[in-house]
Amino acid sequence: MPQERSASRAESALAGTARKPVVILTGAGISAESGLGTFRDVGGLWSRYDWRDLATPEGFARDPGFVLEFYNWRRERVREASPNAAHLALARLARDYGGPVTLITQNVDDLHERAGQRGVIHMHGTHLTALCAACGHRWPAPEVMHPRDPCPACAAPKARPDVVWFGETPYHMERIAEALAKAALFVSIGTSGTVYPAAGFAARARAAGARTVELNLEPSENKSLFNEACHGPASEIVPQWVDGLLAD
Repeated sequence: MPQERSASRAESALAGTARKPVVILTGAGISAESGLGTFRDVGGLWSRYDWRDLATPEGFARDPGFVLEFYNWRRERVREASPNAAHLALARLARDYGGPVTLITQNVDDLHERAGQRGVIHMHGTHLTALCAACGHRWPAPEVMHPRDPCPACAAPKARPDVVWFGETPYHMERIAEALAKAALFVSIGTSGTVYPAAGFAARARAAGARTVELNLEPSENKSLFNEACHGPASEIVPQWVDGLLAD
């Protein structure tokens, strides 16, 4: 079981990882303090809406108008939100660390990019692009998407949100596997540890020899996979952790 420590004490155990590859996974918890709701917590989106209706290909086929209305609302919320101190700290880490930092996110917002992060791997896609289900073309999503919007490339009325729904394969899995195999340090931030394949990343990194750290509001479902843990609001503990890692 991981021992709970302050961010600075946790980093004292990570001496020697400087400039070695770091892989970071972020989930909904890192954007919660920016006003974007989480999904599985008490009061989260899936406690108020049925994910089968809003986040599956079958739900979209049954009622595309209802699904698009939900994603239009989510897209508006994303555009109104701003990066918080946790996003900014991770962008600073990528800039100042002096070694490879790979950031994988389960989030479909663009707050990491707006904080200054480059090369973010969006394994679940993004609210801000549309996808043609006929030809695979992607384009910037309009503020409001409508059923049967034509694809700009092939004109097929098959536009959908460019997000990975339940039952679909996440994006960039080969790239993620390569990063996990090379990681010296794997850090999970703001994720419940219940949704696969992301919930299995800590085990894969640990099997490859990485040290594992959890930064979360509370212990996740897969807490036993982490060597170290620090719990609290992301806007507080993530900047502290980044300060400690950069000081090593």
